[in-house]
Amino acid sequence: MMLVNSVEPVSPVIDANLVVALDVLLAEQSVTRAAARLHTSPAAMSRTLGRLRRLLQDPLLVRAGQRMVPTPHALALRDEAASVVRRLGALLTPAAGVDPATLRSTFTLQTADLVGAVLAAGLLALAAREAPGVSLRFRAEELEAGPALRDGRVDLEVGAIDHVDPETRVEDLVALRMTAAVRPGHPLTEGPLTPARFAAAEHVAVSRRGRFDGPVDVALAEHGLSRRVAVVLPGHLAALALAARTDAVALVPAVPDGAGAPPSPLTEQASALGLRLLDIPMALPPVAIGMAWHPRHTADGAHHWLRDAVRRVLCD
Repeated sequence: MMLVNSVEPVSPVIDANLVVALDVLLAEQSVTRAAARLHTSPAAMSRTLGRLRRLLQDPLLVRAGQRMVPTPHALALRDEAASVVRRLGALLTPAAGVDPATLRSTFTLQTADLVGAVLAAGLLALAAREAPGVSLRFRAEELEAGPALRDGRVDLEVGAIDHVDPETRVEDLVALRMTAAVRPGHPLTEGPLTPARFAAAEHVAVSRRGRFDGPVDVALAEHGLSRRVAVVLPGHLAALALAARTDAVALVPAVPDGAGAPPSPLTEQASALGLRLLDIPMALPPVAIGMAWHPRHTADGAHHWLRDAVRRVLCD
């Protein structure tokens, strides 16, 4: 018994250059003029016409005296060839910037509570003016940012970027100086604030991981001092609210680092609670606030608007 192998048909490989050449040949109805438009030689253009004739099994262009005229099949193909070339051009053209007014997008941002409170108000105002079809979803810092950005659960992380992933894009936005937030009439507001007086006060610490110590304790140790942390809270807003009602001192990154820098919008949260911001009498490292995103969004027009909006809210 003879076995017959079943062979799957092989789809032809389409050369996009042939489609372009077909469009130009049918438009010009001249090998010489088509060659000039495509910046090639008449001989090369003639060979391309030969390939098209073999592929389509039709002469396409035939002599009629001193000129060439299209065959009926060529006439039937002319509009479609032109349409395909236009679609190819659109497909391979770099993406144009989007009009924010036409956006219909929902963005998910992961931020610390203090940054999120400022961003929510600022971005909502910008979206109302520029991109009314944009919706915003804010998530607390409960997700591991790298994987969340990678798999699309988070579009943009804003805050102190403390993870390093090779593919993540990170942009620094503003460097902030730590300040001490206290209620009006707090003992620390009277007289010079020294490291010793600062250390003697009762403190509230902010840590997502529940840590009692931080850079301020390192700075105090250099002066031979230590502080008492009465409570650790997971967010700055809760710490500021506690400081507004008690003698606890809350540390908050709110003042731009560097002389002459404009006020940070983060100071508004302390002001809204009636808190006073005091300079800490020790050198502390600035807190870098930045944003991180996955590179697949870098060239996306909608995401570009979002990143620009975050810059304007936090930096302008």
